[in-house]
Amino acid sequence: MTRLIKIIAALAVLAAALWYGTHWYAEQRLRTAFAEAGMSDEAAACMGRRLVQRLSLLQLRKLEALQGEHRSVHGLVKAVRRMDDLRIAKVTGSSALLCTTGFAR
Repeated sequence: MTRLIKIIAALAVLAAALWYGTHWYAEQRLRTAFAEAGMSDEAAACMGRRLVQRLSLLQLRKLEALQGEHRSVHGLVKAVRRMDDLRIAKVTGSSALLCTTGFAR
């Protein structure tokens, strides 16, 4: 019985590590992409944090498809608006506005 509990606990720890690791990795990739697009480091970190907190991993994968196409924040927001996911457009637009102006840090 204790062996089963240890296995379940180990699986729970592994699942939690994978969950948080995936989100951390996604945030780092977003932060890097926004910094390369010309955003300040603070604003890029803000955008990465807000998008990872508010979007699902599937929605973040949709954003990844835009990587490299639009080298500016304005171009990215315009491209996201053309996507068929309204939530991505709202979160990206509001995050870009708040993070670049400094209202969300």
